[in-house]
Amino acid sequence: MPTPVSECSYCQKNEALDNLMIKITDLKVSELFLFKEQSYTGRLNVVYKDHGVEFHELTDEQRNAFMEDVAITAKAIAKVFNPDKINYGAFSDKLSHLHFHIVPKYADGYGFGSVFEMFPNRVKLTDAEYEALIEKVKAAL
Repeated sequence: MPTPVSECSYCQKNEALDNLMIKITDLKVSELFLFKEQSYTGRLNVVYKDHGVEFHELTDEQRNAFMEDVAITAKAIAKVFNPDKINYGAFSDKLSHLHFHIVPKYADGYGFGSVFEMFPNRVKLTDAEYEALIEKVKAAL
C-alpha cells in the first residue's frame, strides 16, 4: 500500500526526517542528505524530488537524471572518504518515495563483507562534525 504524501517524511520535511538525516543540497532531480547515524562514515541518501514514483515508472530522461545524481554522489563519497567499496540500496516497502542509500564501506570498518544495516545506532556525531562532513561533500560535488 503506497504511503500518502501526508505521511511521507521526505515530502513533509518533518521531525522524523530531521531525526534521521541532514539535508546537504539539491541535485539535478533529487535532494541529498547525510545520515546522522554514521557507522558507515560518509553514508548519504539521494532522494528523488517527486513522491510515489517507482524506479520503473520514470521516463528515460528522469531515470538518467536521477542516476546521474546517484553517480555524482558516489564520486563525491569516493573523493572525500576513499572507501574500499560503495554499496547502493534502493528499497522501501513502507515508504513510497524513491531514494538510494549510498553507503561507503571500509575493509577494516563496520559491516564490511555484509549487507549494510539501516540503523546500526553505533556512531553519532557532534553538530560540528556533521557540518564538517557536509562541507567536504559539497566541495566534492
